[in-house]
Amino acid sequence: MVSLQTPVCDFGWNALDFDLPGVDGKRYSLSDVRGPNGLLVMFICNHCPYVKAVRDRLVRDCAELKIQGIGSVAIMSNDPTEYAEDSFDNMKKVAAEFAYPFPYLLDETQEVAKAYGAVCTPDFFGFNTRLELQYRGRLDASRKEAAPADVRRDLFESMVQVAKTGQGPAEQIPSMGCSIKWRE
Repeated sequence: MVSLQTPVCDFGWNALDFDLPGVDGKRYSLSDVRGPNGLLVMFICNHCPYVKAVRDRLVRDCAELKIQGIGSVAIMSNDPTEYAEDSFDNMKKVAAEFAYPFPYLLDETQEVAKAYGAVCTPDFFGFNTRLELQYRGRLDASRKEAAPADVRRDLFESMVQVAKTGQGPAEQIPSMGCSIKWRE
């Protein structure tokens, strides 16, 4: 397992459209998942300890961000031939077990992850209402284990700011996680 950090936020970069299958049997595009005040695109998977440590926080934060007018979507881009835990069937099980309040999509060709420049799981891309990138940081201080419950909610606070002002914070701490498992 290779741990990587995300690059610095490229403010103003425009979200790219996609057409991916969800674990609920529907297909989703950018227009299907965006909220009136913005969008959070998350690259996650099932097997990564960094993601496992924060799944409950992802559910909490995305549910609360929906109230703020921020839509959320999770995309799984790993090659499941190396990590069976990341298979589409297991994606369905994890989404049901944790009651994901967002579509969980499979990027089987890995084209969406490459287009976004995703490097690890979790990797967060927070966009304003114009779908301009405003956040590329961490969820919170969690790593392979969840941080204490009272830590600063970096992603949540930043996305509330984006919902209210259209702009993310100038200072952002990179996310850290397992490298995306690219196909050969």
